[in-house]
Amino acid sequence: MKQRIYRKMAGTSAIFIPADFAKSSPVERDGPVWTDEELGMPSISQSLQWKSPLESTLALEGLEEYDPPAMNDARYINNLGIALVYIGKIRGWVALTDYI
Repeated sequence: MKQRIYRKMAGTSAIFIPADFAKSSPVERDGPVWTDEELGMPSISQSLQWKSPLESTLALEGLEEYDPPAMNDARYINNLGIALVYIGKIRGWVALTDYI
Protein backbone atom coordinates (compact mmCIF):
# COMPACT_ATOMS: atom_id res chain seq x y z
CA MET A 1 0.00 0.00 0.00
CA LYS A 2 1.35 3.43 -0.94
CA GLN A 3 2.20 5.66 2.01
CA ARG A 4 0.20 8.88 1.92
CA ILE A 5 1.47 12.22 3.19
CA TYR A 6 -0.83 14.75 4.84
CA ARG A 7 -0.69 18.33 6.04
CA LYS A 8 -2.99 20.05 8.48
CA MET A 9 -5.63 22.15 6.83
CA ALA A 10 -4.99 25.84 7.42
CA GLY A 11 -7.26 27.46 9.97
CA THR A 12 -8.53 24.23 11.54
CA SER A 13 -7.83 22.47 14.80
CA ALA A 14 -7.32 18.95 13.46
CA ILE A 15 -8.25 18.31 9.85
CA PHE A 16 -5.63 16.64 7.69
CA ILE A 17 -5.75 16.51 3.88
CA PRO A 18 -3.27 15.24 1.26
CA ALA A 19 -0.10 17.34 1.14
CA ASP A 20 -0.44 17.57 -2.64
CA PHE A 21 -4.10 18.67 -2.58
CA ALA A 22 -4.69 20.09 -6.07
CA LYS A 23 -7.40 22.67 -5.38
CA SER A 24 -6.76 26.14 -3.97
CA SER A 25 -4.24 25.79 -1.17
CA PRO A 26 -6.08 25.05 2.07
CA VAL A 27 -3.07 23.26 3.61
CA GLU A 28 -0.39 24.71 5.82
CA ARG A 29 2.38 24.72 3.24
CA ASP A 30 5.16 25.50 5.71
CA GLY A 31 3.90 23.19 8.43
CA PRO A 32 5.00 19.62 9.20
CA VAL A 33 3.79 16.56 7.29
CA TRP A 34 2.27 13.35 8.66
CA THR A 35 1.93 9.81 7.32
CA ASP A 36 -0.99 7.37 7.53
CA GLU A 37 0.74 5.59 10.39
CA GLU A 38 1.38 8.75 12.40
CA LEU A 39 -2.27 9.80 12.08
CA GLY A 40 -3.56 6.34 13.03
CA MET A 41 -5.29 5.53 9.74
CA PRO A 42 -6.60 1.97 9.75
CA SER A 43 -4.40 -0.44 7.79
CA ILE A 44 -7.29 -2.72 6.90
CA SER A 45 -10.77 -1.99 5.66
CA GLN A 46 -13.15 -1.12 8.44
CA SER A 47 -16.80 -0.19 8.41
CA LEU A 48 -17.28 3.52 8.17
CA GLN A 49 -20.27 5.20 9.75
CA TRP A 50 -21.33 7.61 7.01
CA LYS A 51 -22.93 10.80 8.30
CA SER A 52 -24.68 13.42 6.20
CA PRO A 53 -22.46 15.51 3.88
CA LEU A 54 -21.42 19.01 4.93
CA GLU A 55 -20.76 22.13 2.88
CA SER A 56 -17.44 23.00 4.52
CA THR A 57 -15.00 22.06 7.23
CA LEU A 58 -16.27 24.99 9.29
CA ALA A 59 -19.53 23.10 9.72
CA LEU A 60 -17.54 19.99 10.62
CA GLU A 61 -15.73 21.68 13.46
CA GLY A 62 -18.97 23.20 14.73
CA LEU A 63 -20.48 19.73 15.18
CA GLU A 64 -18.24 18.86 18.11
CA GLU A 65 -20.54 20.73 20.46
CA TYR A 66 -23.80 18.94 19.73
CA ASP A 67 -22.90 15.83 17.68
CA PRO A 68 -19.50 14.63 18.93
CA PRO A 69 -17.74 12.40 16.39
CA ALA A 70 -16.92 8.77 17.07
CA MET A 71 -14.15 6.57 15.67
CA ASN A 72 -14.78 5.73 11.98
CA ASP A 73 -17.42 8.43 11.45
CA ALA A 74 -17.05 9.64 7.87
CA ARG A 75 -18.39 12.73 6.13
CA TYR A 76 -18.14 14.06 2.60
CA ILE A 77 -17.15 17.75 2.48
CA ASN A 78 -18.71 19.40 -0.57
CA ASN A 79 -16.43 22.42 -0.98
CA LEU A 80 -13.28 20.26 -0.81
CA GLY A 81 -14.67 17.37 -2.84
CA ILE A 82 -13.25 14.79 -0.42
CA ALA A 83 -14.43 12.62 2.44
CA LEU A 84 -12.93 12.68 5.91
CA VAL A 85 -12.84 9.97 8.57
CA TYR A 86 -12.64 10.67 12.30
CA ILE A 87 -9.61 9.13 14.03
CA GLY A 88 -10.03 8.94 17.78
CA LYS A 89 -6.30 8.56 18.47
CA ILE A 90 -5.61 12.11 17.25
CA ARG A 91 -9.11 13.50 17.93
CA GLY A 92 -9.15 14.74 14.37
CA TRP A 93 -10.37 14.18 10.81
CA VAL A 94 -8.22 12.72 8.02
CA ALA A 95 -8.98 12.71 4.29
CA LEU A 96 -9.92 9.40 2.78
CA THR A 97 -7.87 9.02 -0.35
CA ASP A 98 -9.37 5.59 -1.04
CA TYR A 99 -12.90 4.81 -0.01
CA ILE A 100 -12.69 1.87 2.39
